[in-house]
Amino acid sequence: MAINQQKTTNNRSSDQRIWLLIGATALIAALFVPFSQIFLHVEYDYTLRTVALGGALLGIVSGVLGCFAVLRRQSLLGDALSHAALPGVALAFLFFGRDLGLLLVGAGVTSWLGVFFIRLVTNTTRIKQDAAMGIVLAAWFAAGIALLVYIQARPDASQAGLDTFIFGQAAAIVERDVRLIAVVGALSFIVLALFWKEFKLITFDAEFAGANGFRVNILSMALSTLIVVAIVLGLQLAGVILMVGMLIASGIAARQWTNQLGQMVILSAVFGAFAGGAGAIISAVDADIPTGPLIVVVAFLLVALSLGFAPGRGLVWTLLRRRADRSRFAAQTMLQDLYHYATDHGSVDLAAPESFLFGVRGATAKLGLQQLQARGHAQRSNGAWMLTPPGIDAAADEARNPAAGRPPPAGIEAAAHDDRNHQLWAVYRQYADDLALPTVAEDRQQPIANALPPAAVAKLEYKLDTIRNAATTPSSE
Repeated sequence: MAINQQKTTNNRSSDQRIWLLIGATALIAALFVPFSQIFLHVEYDYTLRTVALGGALLGIVSGVLGCFAVLRRQSLLGDALSHAALPGVALAFLFFGRDLGLLLVGAGVTSWLGVFFIRLVTNTTRIKQDAAMGIVLAAWFAAGIALLVYIQARPDASQAGLDTFIFGQAAAIVERDVRLIAVVGALSFIVLALFWKEFKLITFDAEFAGANGFRVNILSMALSTLIVVAIVLGLQLAGVILMVGMLIASGIAARQWTNQLGQMVILSAVFGAFAGGAGAIISAVDADIPTGPLIVVVAFLLVALSLGFAPGRGLVWTLLRRRADRSRFAAQTMLQDLYHYATDHGSVDLAAPESFLFGVRGATAKLGLQQLQARGHAQRSNGAWMLTPPGIDAAADEARNPAAGRPPPAGIEAAAHDDRNHQLWAVYRQYADDLALPTVAEDRQQPIANALPPAAVAKLEYKLDTIRNAATTPSSE
């Protein structure tokens, strides 16, 4: 019951945090417009409004679909497919001319052929997926560069302008392009909504989906096709080189804040819209600042902020948690040392010399004694430390009941018990997402069985044993 209540409380707190973050991001985006007018002297003419709206819409589409690429560990897929679009653009120009719609269709066709080639290679050979993606990225992009060079050598080369698809040319976007992004993006979202459960299942457990009769290959191709759509829509704005940044940056940032796919998709869309709109507006400060690269820069600033400050996952919170763990461990160690020293010498209120404590524990003694003094569990007198009455009670309770009602193991068994508990927490931190475990606050000073349900602990035990067996099994070579 207590575990379920804690889980419900954690989920409710996480939901509130996500919606507050979404609201704060939307508020910052709204205030950014008057801020840019007053302090950056940005004039919102037709071109800027069109580019900013197009960037925001593209950020939403790529942010939503990019979440699946991030979760399926296929971030390189976006890079490979964006590069694979270049020969399609060149071939469409050779056959049909400079019509933008046909150029994007050509880009989509060669990108989709890249997806098909990757799946063909991985399913019929022993080549891994990352190697197949590398092949597509290099071969297709090389073919595109070769075709661009050939086109530039033709008499009508000055009319081509296809090199803008490499780095993007946001200034060339018109209202028709914005409508295209909106319509195609809406259709992609409809498909995503219709197959939401199936896409979610193959994203997190494709083997389970296959065992239950789902057509995993077809669903994977459909999801990859949606990613191709997002890439093609962004070619004119970000280009084949930077499009992967728009595709994965928002998803990576959103992933740091939540463990729920629905919340991650919404938050990624908000981040993408902010990056697309803000990047376009900032680029208007100076005509020499390219829009596509600046959008990607803003997106990865959001990634950096998320990696640093996201609760539970961010670097700052991790450092604070480790510091709190060290302080708690030091206080617990010194509480036990003072108690055992006093009882071994015949009186629970006997003071232990400070030089003795520092000589045995070093810096841990100083930190632990400071924590105990702050809690009122220990006091210093004439160069020695002794437990206060509340400290004596706390030490006695811990000696009798260190692990939630279970009798304390003794000696070597206690050390092994604590070591095992720390290792399980380490496995939880690294593999919680892969094992689909509930999110709890990491506290290595308490038994992990008190924080997680028995089924989750069993998964961690099995994973830890598997890792140990793999490390100790001799190589067949």
